[in-house]
Amino acid sequence: MELTETHTLPVPQARAWEALNDTSILKACIPGCDSIDADGENAYNVAMTAAVGPVKARFKGRMELTNIDAPHTYTIVFEGQGGAAGFSKGSATVNLEPGDEADTTTLSYTANAQVGGKLAQIGSRLVDGAARKIAGEFFKRFSAQLHGGEAAPESQDSSAEGENGGEKEEKGKKSWTAWISKS
Repeated sequence: MELTETHTLPVPQARAWEALNDTSILKACIPGCDSIDADGENAYNVAMTAAVGPVKARFKGRMELTNIDAPHTYTIVFEGQGGAAGFSKGSATVNLEPGDEADTTTLSYTANAQVGGKLAQIGSRLVDGAARKIAGEFFKRFSAQLHGGEAAPESQDSSAEGENGGEKEEKGKKSWTAWISKS
């Protein structure tokens, strides 16, 4: 799987770099992230829960930052195990450049990943779709964090939860909790 995207961030390059290296900001922005803990210099242990189609699992893995050229670029090398759901491993090259407008930054990345186990069996369309959805939610939350606000994870949106465990939905709005629990 390969995923390439570009996003404009509402802050100068130095601030964007700081935020991308702040584990508390990353934990708040990565959907399903349970923890990010330092494991040596530029290395982290990560635990997260993710659902891809009918497969939902808690992944534990490690990521390491390499080829660091602050505040311009780095490469994230990652691998994770999700038990019976399978595994993932790969890398992502992240580039930051001053944006077209003052006090903005253009972030571009290219991620390459391999998946195995049940994840590989459900098909690349579902895996790619889930990866794009997670990336989209990450950048929505990340932009909100950079603006100084807190982007509440959708799974904690109490307005969409009913008495029956979060399956009640507002008209036209599906909650992340309901989507995961039905998988």
